[in-house]
Amino acid sequence: MKQFRTLLLAAVLFLGATSFMQAQSKVAHINTQELIQAMPEWKTAQGEMDKLGKTYEADIKEMVTTYQNKMKQYESEASTKTDEENQKRLVEVQTMQQNIQQYQGTAQQEMQKKEVELLKPITEKAKAAILKVAKAQGYQYVLDSTQGGGVIMADGKNLLEDVKKELGF
Repeated sequence: MKQFRTLLLAAVLFLGATSFMQAQSKVAHINTQELIQAMPEWKTAQGEMDKLGKTYEADIKEMVTTYQNKMKQYESEASTKTDEENQKRLVEVQTMQQNIQQYQGTAQQEMQKKEVELLKPITEKAKAAILKVAKAQGYQYVLDSTQGGGVIMADGKNLLEDVKKELGF
């Protein structure tokens, strides 16, 4: 009889603790990538990135065209020039090629820097709205259900629509 009481007490404590844990932890999920891409600020930032990318692309294209024209000119004139002049022209063309590669690298770095600069306030605004909605609805945990984000199953409350309302869209 004493063992039965102990077993019953242990079962009651286990069930009580389990239900207490479930009542304490409310979990929701949200696809942050989808949220950010739905924000008007993201569309504006994307437009700026596209514009900057086209500017760099046009500059690089112009540099490559100049390089190619110079190469054609030097190749056609090579037989009429001295070895010394041809050597100087070769160095000039190699320098142009290096400058194009350096500019491409710099352009890529600047694009990445600009992207971070533009996206930081957008992601912070989204995070603040997610936290506000989660706290208002009593959630202790909000998981990011973005594809590849580590959430295998997202069957709980999806905060996306509530956060969109909080942000005004």
